[in-house]
Amino acid sequence: MTEGFPTEGMELTHILVVSDVERSRDWYVDVLGAELYREYGGTSAVLTFQGAWLLLVTGGGPTADKPTVTFAPPADPDRVDHAFTIRVGDCRAAYEALRARGAEFLTPPVAGEHEVRCFFRDPDGHLFELSQVA
Repeated sequence: MTEGFPTEGMELTHILVVSDVERSRDWYVDVLGAELYREYGGTSAVLTFQGAWLLLVTGGGPTADKPTVTFAPPADPDRVDHAFTIRVGDCRAAYEALRARGAEFLTPPVAGEHEVRCFFRDPDGHLFELSQVA
């Protein structure tokens, strides 16, 4: 590490813009198995999942520190610019467990030459992949 950045104790948080914080919080906790860390007045929730931080926020317009940026949930779930991959030991077992909790998958697990994988979305369309090395 070089001096100044990165430094000891830094952590990366993924910010996901959602249309309904409560609905998304419930999905991430009840379906994905994330843990609720903190909530802020109905406009954001902080979760932890497998060592990662997830910040669910409602959309909003530009602010003084991001003067040209608008936060909005995905407009088209079939056009992805960011996705999450969860590496698992048994893709089919993880698929069945998440499906039983209400996750909606695009397809059942598909076996390729190097991996078995399948994809599902959160309530706003953010894409998640389950991946098992074949």
